[in-house]
Amino acid sequence: VQLQASGGGLVQAGGSLRLSCAASKRTSGPYTMAWFRQAPGKEREFVAAIRCCGTITVYADSVKGRFTISRNNAKATVYLQMNSLKPEDTAGYYCAAAESAIILSSLRSSNMYPYWGQGTQVTVSS
Repeated sequence: VQLQASGGGLVQAGGSLRLSCAASKRTSGPYTMAWFRQAPGKEREFVAAIRCCGTITVYADSVKGRFTISRNNAKATVYLQMNSLKPEDTAGYYCAAAESAIILSSLRSSNMYPYWGQGTQVTVSS
């Protein structure tokens, strides 16, 4: 599975962006898709995940209430709607996927996702 992320850019604090991540092919069974981010000098951190078929979503506490993850299974695409952006949201955002229904307690672990996109940069100015 190849993942192509897009939608990053420069936005002022309080603004919004919508990231997209398209998979190269549909997987045959239930699968999980997620977003992670990494700021310069920091470790990669979990942002949000969604399990097939959109009934289970998990968010990092830092983005809860501001970001929304969703998916279009027909297009094999996952989205991350980011509202009320803050300068601390500045990072490279990476989509990830797994060809399995990852259990709830492991959704935040990057080790559970074998497929990764190339990343898209989000910069929030103050």
